[in-house]
Amino acid sequence: MNLVRRRAWPRAIVAGLLVAASMPPWGWWPLSFLGIAMYSSLEYAADTTRRRFSTGFAFGIGWFLPAMSWMWFLTAPGFPIAVALFASLHGLAATITRGRADRFSAITGPVLHTLVEVVRMIFPFGGVPLATLGIAQVAGPLHRIASLGGVIALTWVTWQIGTLLARAPREHRRDNRQVRSTRRRAALVVVAVWLVSFPAMSRTEDTGRTLSVAAVQGGGPQGTRAIDTDPRDVVERHLATTATITADDLDLVVWPENVIDVADFDRSLEIGEIARESARLGVPFAVGVTEDVDEERFTNAQVIVDESASVLDRYDKVRRVPFGEYMPMRGLLRSLGAPVDQVPRDAVAGTTPAVLDLRTDVGDERAAVVISWEVFFGGRAREGVALGAGFIINPTNGSSYTWTVLQSQQVASSRLRAIETGRWVVQVAPTGFSAFVSPTGDVFARTGVSERAVISRDIAVRTGDTVYVRLGDKPWIVALAVVLLGVLRARRRPLRRA
Repeated sequence: MNLVRRRAWPRAIVAGLLVAASMPPWGWWPLSFLGIAMYSSLEYAADTTRRRFSTGFAFGIGWFLPAMSWMWFLTAPGFPIAVALFASLHGLAATITRGRADRFSAITGPVLHTLVEVVRMIFPFGGVPLATLGIAQVAGPLHRIASLGGVIALTWVTWQIGTLLARAPREHRRDNRQVRSTRRRAALVVVAVWLVSFPAMSRTEDTGRTLSVAAVQGGGPQGTRAIDTDPRDVVERHLATTATITADDLDLVVWPENVIDVADFDRSLEIGEIARESARLGVPFAVGVTEDVDEERFTNAQVIVDESASVLDRYDKVRRVPFGEYMPMRGLLRSLGAPVDQVPRDAVAGTTPAVLDLRTDVGDERAAVVISWEVFFGGRAREGVALGAGFIINPTNGSSYTWTVLQSQQVASSRLRAIETGRWVVQVAPTGFSAFVSPTGDVFARTGVSERAVISRDIAVRTGDTVYVRLGDKPWIVALAVVLLGVLRARRRPLRRA
């Protein structure tokens, strides 16, 4: 037995690696269940608080170290800190499960570990909701659940299934009647949630209107930072790519996030260049713009421009990237010698709703807007759709990152937002990936990395609200908390032997 215990943490790391491999860019989604089942067996077998914590911590290391490796390019010191923090949270959750001493272990573990993922969506610095189980399972048969309960419901169902597949150690397989009943009830709830997700997804429908949308990816190298790049090069690549568009039946052209970086867009050369392309094609442009506020601050916005060379509507990014668009605790980090000059200025957070209004030949339309990082937060797209948006645009810029871990997870997140809201999503990036995503999560016309391309598609303008758009995340968080409190209370009652 001692040998088995000593080997628990290496096996927990392997279980975490299986979960990581279920996520993009690897995308072997069934491994989520295998990894969680393997880990849950180890968690159940751990007979002390210390062993449970170390098992949960090792599992988190195996999960987050590869699945969040993109953070190395954002903040090398912050990457190991974030991995250790999130792994520690799962270790803490494991200590509360009480292992084999908990007759409700079949539900306690999934609830606790899902609540840890809820914490990751809001902490630290407003949340880092990447490498989540929802990102993995969007490619699997459970994806419809997102239209019912978003990432939280999808995460819980995934974890619950993995736990139900777990095998208890041989000497503890003879469950009593109450334990078996708990497992059956958990399984029935999972099946019920999955079945209810089908009508939840069908609550939206086409309006009968369609928009012909072109997304422009200018191409260029990855692994570059704004402070080391001539912003005019990015503009010229996108102008040259846009010049290849010859269609005369478009309704909208979308450029990526912050491809125009100027002091004052209204008085810039670039607004005139966009206006000329708008006049040539006869359509409005949705363009990503970065502007100066002062020497220490800037804005990151998506604007609507037409042939009049005027900004017709504007949305400023609300959720900023910590260590990418602003430097948390700048003074403290500077005093410790951290390289805070890599982010010399802080972005100003926007305050307006996540929508853009535009006028097309079809009529006036409203788009929900999630700029880059915001696509990882279900509430941003949900806000825009709740305000009447018929489709979603996700202008982004992943050119600072080498490899495709972050970019692939962003496509998966666009798929989640599409399913959650029942809307088409147009994702466009300067160096990839750009794509169209249908309301059922199917991906079309996905570009390659650094490719210069224009992708176009007719997308349906949609109406109606999914259950998730109507209710959001709070009811699911409350339900998890209530179940957990109920379990903790029930633990105090003596176990009736079969």
